[in-house]
Amino acid sequence: MKKFWCILVVGCAFLFLLAACGSAQPADTGSADGETPEAGSETPEAALSVYASFYPVYDFAAKIGGEKARVVNMVPAGTEPHDWEPAAADIAGLENADVFVYNGAGMEHWAEDILEALENKGLIVVEASAGIELMEGHHEHEDEDSEEEAEHEAAEEEFGHEEEEGYDPHVWLDPQNAKREMENIKNAFVSADPDNAETYEANYAKYAAEFDALDDAFRETLSALPNKDIIVAHEAFGYLCAAYGLNQVPIEGLSPDSEPDPAKMAEIIDFAGEHDVKVVFFEELVSPKVAEAVADAVGAETMVLSPIEGLGDEELAAGDDYFSVMRKNLEALKAALQ
Repeated sequence: MKKFWCILVVGCAFLFLLAACGSAQPADTGSADGETPEAGSETPEAALSVYASFYPVYDFAAKIGGEKARVVNMVPAGTEPHDWEPAAADIAGLENADVFVYNGAGMEHWAEDILEALENKGLIVVEASAGIELMEGHHEHEDEDSEEEAEHEAAEEEFGHEEEEGYDPHVWLDPQNAKREMENIKNAFVSADPDNAETYEANYAKYAAEFDALDDAFRETLSALPNKDIIVAHEAFGYLCAAYGLNQVPIEGLSPDSEPDPAKMAEIIDFAGEHDVKVVFFEELVSPKVAEAVADAVGAETMVLSPIEGLGDEELAAGDDYFSVMRKNLEALKAALQ
């Protein structure tokens, strides 16, 4: 909590200095295709200044805005977003932005306090997950010793949240939920910039069709596969599994950087052996060592299954986006479940 309020103090202290020197430098900006412009390139004149809390909602906002919006991804490429917090430059940027897009459902633990501290009362705030039925997630705090548990609870109380009552924030991994998030973003853009409403509506229609096609591909491919159990390092795939009849077996809960105790590891290894699991999934932004340990114990292999919480520099340079990474996920699931 001290770190958080230090950020706010620094942000307020330097706000006018930053504003006088120009707009805050974005962590990542892009076009409607989610590409990052080359160093030194000019961002086209845009009607809207938009800040997005992390990659998925950034990608959706960039696709809706096209050249009509300058969209900033607040979390740098390759950074795991769960524990990320905004810096002074991010706060200064929000003071000058027209729209702020965040996922909600507990993903951005910092959002509520930051928004309350802003002086930009004209900022349009979009909680992209609004209207989506949330799933409960599992948090691994019951195994902490008393001192660690007390520290954790004290930190939650200071931050003013309690893991959003255990909700799983990874709604975008169901393409139909992702389409709903993009629709919420589109509606906010239309409200903020009605002169360009036709562009935003057309962009949404284009990508809504892509979400439907992606959903069809997942449904057709996964329904035909004989196996339905997937072991994952991070409990991020509940919405995807619920949409397509899969069973997620997480090594750890919603926090991707925690580690299981020996009893949990033994339980997962027994499950993998009994169900002849051939692949253990991990994600690219955290260490694969736990997934590798389970895989080694049962003679399985490891593969990446991306929660699309952020893309690395190489993926961005290759032109990857939400749709291409989801299709890679589909290929990985197909290989694992045959």
